[in-house]
Amino acid sequence: MYLFLAFLLVPIIEIALFIQVGGLIGLWPTLAIVVLTAVLGTILVRTQGRTAIANLQRSFAELDDPTEPLAHGAMILLSGVLLLTPGFFTDAVGFALLVPGIRVAVFKYLKSKVTITQFQMGTGAGFHQRRDAFDQGDVIDGEFSEVQPRKKPAKPSKWVEGPHQH
Repeated sequence: MYLFLAFLLVPIIEIALFIQVGGLIGLWPTLAIVVLTAVLGTILVRTQGRTAIANLQRSFAELDDPTEPLAHGAMILLSGVLLLTPGFFTDAVGFALLVPGIRVAVFKYLKSKVTITQFQMGTGAGFHQRRDAFDQGDVIDGEFSEVQPRKKPAKPSKWVEGPHQH
């Protein structure tokens, strides 16, 4: 139901804002603002996206909970989509999601609405059980067959001849 309302209300809000802003400042300045926010948003999303990826990589390297860096990355990605979508309302929400404090507040709100029943990373009990099933120490089980050496040819091959004498 919420998604239906979003798809219904957002275009109505955008059209109303375009009419109001266009009536105040004119067509070309309105279009220039839309293009400028898209360009500026792309630059900001790119720089903040790099930071988010670095934080996520650090989280994985230190085996920390990656939930928050992933959520920040997702919100930065969503802000990029909103900033590339023409409109003033979507631009306002997109720029708001680029503010780290707002992202933290959104993350805390969403975290309070979600219940995590289990979280496991890296070397949990299931990992050890699977590895131990295959780990038999230094014993290698296999089959072999002895290969008889070939007889040496009477003449050396052309590939192994010594230096040529002239």
